Amino acid sequence: MNVIIIEDEKPAARRLNRMLQELNVEVSTMLHSVEEAVNWFQNNQHPDLIFLDIQLSDGLSFEIFDAVEVKSAIIFTTAYDEYALQAFKLNSIDYILKPIDDEDLDVAVKKYQALKPEPQKMALDFDDIKKLLVNPLEREYKKRFTVKVGQHLKIINADEVECFYSENKGTYAATSEGRNYLLDTTLENLEAELEPKMFFRVSRKFYVNVNHIKDIISYTNSRLQIKLNHFSEQEIIVSRERVRDFKLWLE
Repeated sequence: MNVIIIEDEKPAARRLNRMLQELNVEVSTMLHSVEEAVNWFQNNQHPDLIFLDIQLSDGLSFEIFDAVEVKSAIIFTTAYDEYALQAFKLNSIDYILKPIDDEDLDVAVKKYQALKPEPQKMALDFDDIKKLLVNPLEREYKKRFTVKVGQHLKIINADEVECFYSENKGTYAATSEGRNYLLDTTLENLEAELEPKMFFRVSRKFYVNVNHIKDIISYTNSRLQIKLNHFSEQEIIVSRERVRDFKLWLE
């Protein structure tokens, strides 16, 4: 299996390479920009599988496929989970949310190996994905949630939620009134339901609401710590792989 990585952050590319080696998947090439990738595809045999970051240093990676016809299978490595998940599901072998988790990577590789897609079947509809990336706010997002409190149902407005988090296999909404409510869903299901302008997944465990951030503090290993107005049960740490995207989201 011939595999390449297209990722503009070289430490992230090296980390993914190491993780793939542990799965006995050898990476032949690592590319870091649209321009570099286009030149490479024009002069080399195309791989069986591409691990593809969406946002590269010189543009969206889809620009590669505007310049070169590539029929390789693709696994997206992306921070754009909030509004492009459905497109990724329909148009790729799989997607992996950053920061990349060992288990998610293993599942994605096994999925590719099981499918063994034929090149002629890998014509991806990048235009549909780009439309979602450019116009994410045209979608309707969930504005309220219902939770069970004893024998009653309580309505929680999305803008009242300081953060969503997972704990002991449960998913909770922490509200501005200082209460935590168990939801009948998962963080993964919430990814396509939350307003991306309001909520950001800072780690595998937390989504935070920008309107309830009280403070952002430098943390060890180039990470950030977030303080919310009321939630204080656990530390909220922006994982190192998500710091750049988090800063861009804040702006």
